[in-house]
Amino acid sequence: MFIYPHIYRKLKRGPQVILPKDIGTIIAYTCIDKNSICVDAGTGSGWLALSLARICKHVYSYDQRDDFLAIAEKNRVILGIDNVTLKRGDVFKKIEEREVDLVTLDLPNAEKAVKNARKALKPGGYIVGYVPNMEQAKTFVKKLEQLKFFDIYTTETIIRDILVREEGTRPSTKGIWHTAYLVFARSSGNITDLAAH
Repeated sequence: MFIYPHIYRKLKRGPQVILPKDIGTIIAYTCIDKNSICVDAGTGSGWLALSLARICKHVYSYDQRDDFLAIAEKNRVILGIDNVTLKRGDVFKKIEEREVDLVTLDLPNAEKAVKNARKALKPGGYIVGYVPNMEQAKTFVKKLEQLKFFDIYTTETIIRDILVREEGTRPSTKGIWHTAYLVFARSSGNITDLAAH
């Protein structure tokens, strides 16, 4: 049976969360560090935003639902994390921050927020789409290509638990298989004709 790392076991859950296996992949593939500024949308229960904040300089996390933001705030207090700003806002309309290192999008129709994410990112900054099926991954990638992102890469992270027992070691019949596809890309910098896209 999969065991969450100890800090996650303390946290409240409301909406579906991004699991540690995907959080770890996001952190590793985007090379964020103590100087990074990140934008996260939507907040949900705050698991990703708070995990990023344990590494980054600051995280701005957007959601349109007050009840989700309230759960994320409880989790922020539980972990004692101060470098997260929880914002009620619609990233499909606007992302206020500029020159950020990473934008993560865990939203229905995430591709519709890519243009605003691009405006927020510094040149070479990363965008990550967390999308549940291949059709949405394809739509997201097409939008990235249209807006001249580069280093586009799509993957998923699967964990297979291993049973270590006296009678023999083998894979468990349980595990966390597909949760979402992760689509990574880097911004080539803002261009003047974004409004045309």
